[in-house]
Amino acid sequence: MMVFKQYLPPKIFDEDTSKLKNQVVDSTMLEAVEADALSPAEKDTLANTKIHFAAVNGIKFPTETYEDYKGFQHLAVLYEKLLQLETKQQGKVRIAYFGDSMTDGDMIVKDLRSSLQARFGGEGVGFVNITSESAPSRSTLTHQFSDNWKTQSYLNVKHPIKPFGINGHVFFVKRDTVHPIWVKYRASNLRNLTQLDNPTLFYGKSGNTKAKAQFIIGGDTLTKKLTATNVLNTLRVTDGGIKSFKANFIASDSIPFYGFNFDDGKGVHVDNFSNRGNSGLPIGSFNTNLMRAFNDKLGYDLIVLHYGTNVLNYGSLNYSWYEKRMANVVAHLRECFPGVAILIISTADKSTKYGLEMKTDSAVVPLSLAQKRYAVKTESAYVNLYTLMGGNGSMVKWVEEAPAQANKDYTHFNFRGSKKISDLIYKQLNDGYLQYKKLRGIKPLPSDIIAPPQEPAPVKRDSFKAVAPQAPQTAKPVTPGFKPAVITKPGIAPVNKPVTPTAKPADSQAKPAVSKPVVAPVKPAITPETLIKKQDTTHAQ
Repeated sequence: MMVFKQYLPPKIFDEDTSKLKNQVVDSTMLEAVEADALSPAEKDTLANTKIHFAAVNGIKFPTETYEDYKGFQHLAVLYEKLLQLETKQQGKVRIAYFGDSMTDGDMIVKDLRSSLQARFGGEGVGFVNITSESAPSRSTLTHQFSDNWKTQSYLNVKHPIKPFGINGHVFFVKRDTVHPIWVKYRASNLRNLTQLDNPTLFYGKSGNTKAKAQFIIGGDTLTKKLTATNVLNTLRVTDGGIKSFKANFIASDSIPFYGFNFDDGKGVHVDNFSNRGNSGLPIGSFNTNLMRAFNDKLGYDLIVLHYGTNVLNYGSLNYSWYEKRMANVVAHLRECFPGVAILIISTADKSTKYGLEMKTDSAVVPLSLAQKRYAVKTESAYVNLYTLMGGNGSMVKWVEEAPAQANKDYTHFNFRGSKKISDLIYKQLNDGYLQYKKLRGIKPLPSDIIAPPQEPAPVKRDSFKAVAPQAPQTAKPVTPGFKPAVITKPGIAPVNKPVTPTAKPADSQAKPAVSKPVVAPVKPAITPETLIKKQDTTHAQ
């Protein structure tokens, strides 16, 4: 077994980062950098070209320019499944969301999952590892485990004892005759995640015939035999939903464990497969037979690849090496998950200190272009997260605005920013869904429309005093199409005639019309007519 453990150099800015450890980077990327990063840059043959699409089931999206490429055509099969869910409540959709530290602790993914389930149905947090370094920061369920598990990860292990699971990990119990080996899960109180629906253990092949799992649910204890005869095996803990359970593993050494799945079997489910330090390249090491077994049991319709944070600043600004290798990763995923759609999400903006000023890192644009090129070449859909969040200098704004939407490392989003990023991704997916509906001859409805994420009110400051932000103008709420996840509850309607702050009320004894302030964000109304007119203009190109 070969193990790699290497680290990035220290950050060049140190504001609020003195306590952060150097970030681990996957060994596959380090090898790729050493082999290819200094190779000559290839000529870009896609710039200023038009992307034409082949029809899928009689549906053909309009030609796109390379500069504005989104690739909605490659999501046509997914959109049809969503349409069947929306109109007939038939079928189900499952998404595997692969990411790095941007999605650690279910960040971004939890809001996307919530939005999809609010619109199309479905309950459950999806697939969860046996152990996880991000478990303490995850809000979508409570996850605890004993410390006598042995873990192997595709980030730093070349030849695992048994194949890695779809989460990029494989877990083994350590031989411990004194201390029990266990894992606990408890559902959250978040919408659609209040139960552990149909909890099911996933584990691999072994010659062990004596292994058992003991499940403690409230005051009941169930003991079940682990039959590890197939490349992938499942064991249902119980049917339906439960609030929590503990699993003890008895005489289970040599069995590869992968995790538990929680879903109600209908609607939309989104699995978060995040790994800190991941470049995306380790996915190319997936065992094809095991992945097809996972797909047979879970049934994926979309794979999201959201990477870039750990690829920036390696080698020169020539990322053709990453482009070629990630194109190979996509090809391998299509062998592992036949017929699955792929969505590439680019790197977000990242700021680096140049002199005394924080600016967009010089590697961000070259990397995002490489990600777009491999998306086009592999016929994958594409989200340019860098431009969606505002482009050049946007990370500085997200960090320094009030309230802040990103952390002081000028790289990662906080919970507020993650929600906004999720809404931006979700809105782009919905734009394609609306186009698909129109191509199918289905007129948009008011419930299809998503208002753009609201920008926070600007805060003006000078050297003498701070000026409080102005209260946002009110507008008639709009029912969103995909219904992005809402963090706060809707507020009470505002006063029709607010009192000017500097004016004295006519009646000092008069009571205010409302007793609580509005807490829900207000989004500008968009009418179906406006949307249809905009789409007609798009199709006329």
